[in-house]
Amino acid sequence: MADIWWKADPQDLHRLVDRVSSVYVERSHLDRDENAVVIINRRQTVRVPAAMVAVMLLGPGTRVTHGAIRLLADSGTTVCWVGEQGVRMYAAGLGPSRGAGLLHRQAWLVTRPKERLAVARAMYDMRFPNEDVTGLTMQQLRGREGTRIRKYYRAQADRTGVTWNGRVYQAGDAHAAGDDVNRLLSAANAALYGICHAVIIGLGASPGLGFVHTGKATSFVMDIADLYKAEYTIPLAFDLAAQGLTEERDARLGLRDLIARDKLLSRIVADVKHLLTPEGMDSDDPDANLLWDERLGTVPGGTNYASQADLSSHGMTDNHIAVIGPDINETDPRS
Repeated sequence: MADIWWKADPQDLHRLVDRVSSVYVERSHLDRDENAVVIINRRQTVRVPAAMVAVMLLGPGTRVTHGAIRLLADSGTTVCWVGEQGVRMYAAGLGPSRGAGLLHRQAWLVTRPKERLAVARAMYDMRFPNEDVTGLTMQQLRGREGTRIRKYYRAQADRTGVTWNGRVYQAGDAHAAGDDVNRLLSAANAALYGICHAVIIGLGASPGLGFVHTGKATSFVMDIADLYKAEYTIPLAFDLAAQGLTEERDARLGLRDLIARDKLLSRIVADVKHLLTPEGMDSDDPDANLLWDERLGTVPGGTNYASQADLSSHGMTDNHIAVIGPDINETDPRS
């Protein structure tokens, strides 16, 4: 069995990388020292002011204390548990002090057909850098994308000499259907979804409010991942197939290395913000504590409105369930 991190050699200890407003940690221990998160491994000790971190990505081999998580939550920092370089998204937590400005902006855009179409066009424009998509409908955009992607698959097949008979995918199992290149494509795309999911959650946007895709809890994740497939996962799958590397792990590690090389995480952060917020608009509102009002728009939070409405008849009472383990010094009643 492999040694755990505190017994590993220094060269085995991987990285702490600060990318824009995120910190990725791997094979390290996180603790708290006053208002800083302390990241410790056998190579170095790094103090990170919690208030300066928007997203903390916890990679493989990471241990974290309750105190560190509490500080990050109080600072409005999103914590995501991810795979190597973010190519898996396992879980995420968001502190109560985080603003919802970007989420509100996304919801506003996605619920208005004109604005939603504008964002969809902007996404397609990022994929078609030399084409004018200004006046295209969604049907026309989908048709153009289908034609373009078929040509791109064929070009990659010609480039690598890998046989291509069309895309085959089995939902629910990214590495189960089709020939080698199809299974590699599915595995690489699943890994790409992981890093996009982590970024979207970390920024405070909704993974479910998609503009092109809809109906799934990860619709926006698929929207964003589509921006990079032609550049990353498709050529990677054909290259791996040409080399005879056909395992799911080959696709995952190959994408991981490309992400680290090109600093893709920073690019995804910038692209999501570009799509959801006009230039010069600040979506962050960390100090807002407001309540929605159908007539006034918003009213201040932190105010007792009991004189205006009694909610007890609607079940809004003080009922609460807590499951608490025994104190460490408590005597076991069975002894």
